[in-house]
Amino acid sequence: MAIGVFGLTVGLALGGMVLLGALGYVLERTVDTEAFRTADAVALLAAEDALPDPLPVAGGQVRVQVIDAQGRIRAASIDADRMVPMVRPERLNRDGRQRLEAAAERVGLVGPVRVVAVPAGTADDPRFVLVARSMADVRHSMHVVRTILLIAFPLLVAVLAAVAWRVVGATLRPVEALRRGAEEITGRAGAGRLPLPASADEIHRLAVTLNGMLDRLESARARQRAFVSDAAHELRSPLTNIRTELEVAQRLADRTDWTAVTSNLLADTDRLSRLVDDLLLLARLDETPPVRGTGPVELGALLAEVAGRYPSPPVRVTPSAGPLWTVGNPDELRRVLANLVDNAVRHAYTSVVLAAGAGGPGAHLVTVTDDGPGIPAADRERVFDRFTRLDDGRARDAGGAGLGLAIVRELVRRAGGTISLTDAADQQGLRVRLSLPALPADEDCHPGGDAR
Repeated sequence: MAIGVFGLTVGLALGGMVLLGALGYVLERTVDTEAFRTADAVALLAAEDALPDPLPVAGGQVRVQVIDAQGRIRAASIDADRMVPMVRPERLNRDGRQRLEAAAERVGLVGPVRVVAVPAGTADDPRFVLVARSMADVRHSMHVVRTILLIAFPLLVAVLAAVAWRVVGATLRPVEALRRGAEEITGRAGAGRLPLPASADEIHRLAVTLNGMLDRLESARARQRAFVSDAAHELRSPLTNIRTELEVAQRLADRTDWTAVTSNLLADTDRLSRLVDDLLLLARLDETPPVRGTGPVELGALLAEVAGRYPSPPVRVTPSAGPLWTVGNPDELRRVLANLVDNAVRHAYTSVVLAAGAGGPGAHLVTVTDDGPGIPAADRERVFDRFTRLDDGRARDAGGAGLGLAIVRELVRRAGGTISLTDAADQQGLRVRLSLPALPADEDCHPGGDAR
C-alpha cells in the first residue's frame, strides 16, 4: 500500500511539473504571437512610409518603437520612451526576427519584459520595429497555478490514498479470509474447505480451484491410508503363517514333518516376495511419469512369446492377418500380457485364447478370452482397484493380493491404451479387451526386433 501511494505521489508530482512547464510555454508563445502580430503591422506601415506619430497600440502593457541602425528612435507609441531605445542596436539582427529580454526600468513596464524585433525599412535605411510586452500577467498566472497545485496536491494524494486503502482492503479481504481458512485447515490437519467469496471474480475462481485441490488431496490421502492399511494386512498374513509354522516346529521338533514345513515356508516366502515386488512396482509407477514411444513392438510376436510359457493347453494364439506394430515399453507390455494370461489360466476351465487385430483408426486390439466363471458386470470396474479380490478369489491358493489388474491398468495407461472387461462372444467366460496405439505405417519397423 505504501509503495502504491509513493508511486502515486511521484506520478502526480511529475504531472504537475509537466503541467506548469506546458502552461508557461503556451502563455509565452501567446505573448510572442501577439507581439509579432503588432510588429508586423507596424513594419508594414514603415515599408509604405506611413508611420503615424504616435504609433497606435492596443493595451497599456505594450510599448512600440521604430529605430534605425544608429539606435535613433523614428517613431514610438504614446507611452514609449522617445530618447532611449528599448534594445541597443548592437543586439539586433538585420537578417531575422528575434525574441529578447529587456530591463523593466529601460522599457518602463513591470518586469520581466519580453521584446520582439522585426526588420523593417529598406537596405539604404534599415529600421527595426521593437514591441515590448510585460510578462507580469504570465508570471502571475503561473504563480496562481503553482499555488493551487501546492494546495490541492496534498489533498488529492490524501483522498486517493484513502480511496486506494478502501479499495485494496476490500479486494484483499477475501484473500485474508482464504488465508485464515487455510490456516484453520492446516491447524486441525483434517479435511476442510475454504470460504467462497460472494463476488464472482478472480478471487472466487481461485477459491473454487483451491477447494478442488483440497478435495483431490484429501482423496489422495484417503487412498494412501487405505493402501497402507491393505498393504499392512496383506504383509501380515504371510508373516503370521511363517511365524506360526516356525513356532509349531519349535514346540514339536521331534514330531515335525520338516519337508512340509519347508514347503509351506517357501510358499509363504514366495507370496511375500511377489507382494513386495508388486508394491514396489506400483510405488514406482505412481512416482515416475509415463514414458511413451520407447520403441516399436510387434504384438503377434509378443503374444506368441507369452503363450510359449505355457507349453501345454489351454493357452493358444489365434494368428493375425499380418504384423501389428505398436509403440511402448516392451517389458511393460510383456508384464501386462503375462498378468492377464496368468489370471485367465487360473480361472479357465479348458481354454485361453489370445488374439490381436485391428481395433479401429490408429489402434490395435488385443484380446485374452477364457471360458471360466467370468466376472459380474457390476464388479468389472472395481476389480482394477488395488487390493480388490472377489469372494471366489479370496482363497489362499487363488493367488495374488488383488494387485495384478491394478498394475495392468496402470501399465496400459502409461502405454497410451485402454483396457476393459466383457463377456466372451461365443462361449461362457470373460474377455479382456486391450486397445493399444498403432504405429504409423511409414515408420521403419523390423519385425520381431523389439518383441523378443
